[in-house]
Amino acid sequence: MAPGSRAGTPAQPGDLVDVAHLVTAYYTQQPDPEDVEQQVAFGTSGHRGSSLKTSFNDTHIAATTQAICDHRREQGYDGPLFLGRDTHALSEPAWATALEVLAANDVTVLLDDRDGYTPTPAVSHAIIRANGGRTEGSGLADGIVVTPSHNPPADGGFKYNPPHGGPADSDATSVIATRANELIAAGLTGVRRIPFARARADAAAYDFMGTYVDGLPAVVDLAAIKAAGVRIGADPLGGASVHYWGEIADRHGLDLTVVNPLVDPTWRFMTLDWDEKIRMDCSSPSAMASLISRKDDYDIATGNDADADRHGIVTPDAGLMNPNHFLAVAIQYLFGGNRPGWPVGAQIGKTLVSSSMIDRVATSLGKPMVEVPVGFKWFVPGLMDGSFGFGGEESAGASFLRMDGTTWTTDKDGLILCLLASEILARTGSTPSELYARLVAEHGEPAYARVDAPADRQQKAKLAALSPEDVTATSLAGEEITGRLTEAPGNGAKIGGLKVTTGSAWFAARPSGTEDVYKIYAESFRGPAHLAQVQEEARQVVSAALG
Repeated sequence: MAPGSRAGTPAQPGDLVDVAHLVTAYYTQQPDPEDVEQQVAFGTSGHRGSSLKTSFNDTHIAATTQAICDHRREQGYDGPLFLGRDTHALSEPAWATALEVLAANDVTVLLDDRDGYTPTPAVSHAIIRANGGRTEGSGLADGIVVTPSHNPPADGGFKYNPPHGGPADSDATSVIATRANELIAAGLTGVRRIPFARARADAAAYDFMGTYVDGLPAVVDLAAIKAAGVRIGADPLGGASVHYWGEIADRHGLDLTVVNPLVDPTWRFMTLDWDEKIRMDCSSPSAMASLISRKDDYDIATGNDADADRHGIVTPDAGLMNPNHFLAVAIQYLFGGNRPGWPVGAQIGKTLVSSSMIDRVATSLGKPMVEVPVGFKWFVPGLMDGSFGFGGEESAGASFLRMDGTTWTTDKDGLILCLLASEILARTGSTPSELYARLVAEHGEPAYARVDAPADRQQKAKLAALSPEDVTATSLAGEEITGRLTEAPGNGAKIGGLKVTTGSAWFAARPSGTEDVYKIYAESFRGPAHLAQVQEEARQVVSAALG
């Protein structure tokens, strides 16, 4: 962080969003259908924006929900739709808008029976449970989660999960976004909607929390955690898991303290992230500073983002673990004999910007590894049919199979990853960070970082469309280039950017979906100085390729 930065310090009154202004803008601002910044656009995890920027308003959500209704009719999805929301200020207004449109389209909507917040994994779990693993036939359920994940308090988010329970793929989201933008351009002509009171009365109740919490022993060894007396501190970071952690402790008899039970749409209790913004990023040392300061109070401390699909692991000996480090430890543990009920050929799934430590762990275990583009949607088929035992990405999102090798969730589940950290301690006697140190001793220590570089819209589009032949460099940071990838080796899908590999290092460059930058991920097993050289030459390679 820069000298004088307030990163990691408590938020001040001037950092807080004006909730009344934010919600008023949601209902009063009208998007310009010709302005691309104000159109519906699905990224790797739904449509996101802010009412203050006229990119997340009542108009957007009404149109998007109608587009989802049209899509589900075309696909023959005629079962119930599970509707959940997180704790962002814009989530409840958007939840209400969606409910009004869904009810008008005669969709049976299932809402939380406690009228509470709903983590993304609880929605995924509910869809999978309702469909019994089916993705074809009549009566199929699907879902919507109103959340912008870890984004700042002024943001809203809206994501659709079809009957497989995971994030919708680009084929579905492109159709939904196109239809939504057509409806916005037509002044919402074609959008069906009824008053909220009628829509709420038509909805049915579903016990999201009880069903999810009761099912946890099927995926994590809670009995071992209880028997070992692991002292857990769980920080929901003001998000949708706020009541889930207390319920987990009560129902399963765990020594678990909910570190911060507060919900406040301004998130005034947060410490500022690296850029001095409030952001519920449980993988950020700055955002997690409060919990890190209490690391010695617990055997394992954990954090989740606002919709609990991401995890942060804090140990007394190391503080906050890098997400890549915990993924490697989790894979070593799960595939190293601790899930005997999994299929023998169950694969390890990772995104191509995750650490190569995972590759080395997989090789040492003799387990197949599949490298896919960024986005959890690429893990969904494998988690559905059991061919993937685990799918994880560098941004602290992962899920894995039940003990018996069947599907638990097909979306990221920060709750089970946090509980897995305690299971690992209970079963091995070592913290995940201590186990990572052993992996380093065996495989070497990687230096990993992500940096951003400026790029305009045209340059970002060119980066996304690069071919291997566009890279003319033959070496990178003193090593011969061994691979130039624009497609993921695991499934041949376009990565929307470029990855270059050498014997001991790699970098990947991808355009940002929300800012005029491209992201450079890089890693070296030859130390920080070599990593810095990789990063510098990566900028040169990309600049040359972009012309």
